[in-house]
Amino acid sequence: MQSTAPPVTHVAATRWSLLLTHRDRILRLARSRLADAQEAEDCVQEALLRAATFRNLDENRIGPFLTTVTLRLCTDVHRRDERHRRLLRATWMQQAAGPEEQICAAYEEAWVLRQVERLAGREQEVILARVNGISTREFASRLGISDKAAESAFTRARARLRRWYEESLTG
Repeated sequence: MQSTAPPVTHVAATRWSLLLTHRDRILRLARSRLADAQEAEDCVQEALLRAATFRNLDENRIGPFLTTVTLRLCTDVHRRDERHRRLLRATWMQQAAGPEEQICAAYEEAWVLRQVERLAGREQEVILARVNGISTREFASRLGISDKAAESAFTRARARLRRWYEESLTG
């Protein structure tokens, strides 16, 4: 019985040899960004595999391609881990929230809403929109402004609220 898999071509072997010359460099890059060595290795393997199977890969730009893919994969790992931490935190808070925690959380929410009233114009509007589940993109289209303007207003408002919160803790 003959194998149905195509034989390894000279082109594929050449591509792998080009890719593997970058392996140590992108592994150092991934390890500098990820605490877990196995996660770094997984990112490198995935980056190499994506480069090997990318049809229109410019062989003169393999290094930058691998760098970009590796950094994006590291970012994906951080995002996945952060989602996992938030989920665990939310689950723990639901399970562990006794009456004291619930009262403190309600007080904190009321305090933040009072601070939102101190915000001016678009900053207040975008925060209230987000509280009501409206994305900044949808908010921007409703107001006829750019997504960047809406995101900037949201970022400024969050920074201002955070600063007021920190001042309330120290003052």
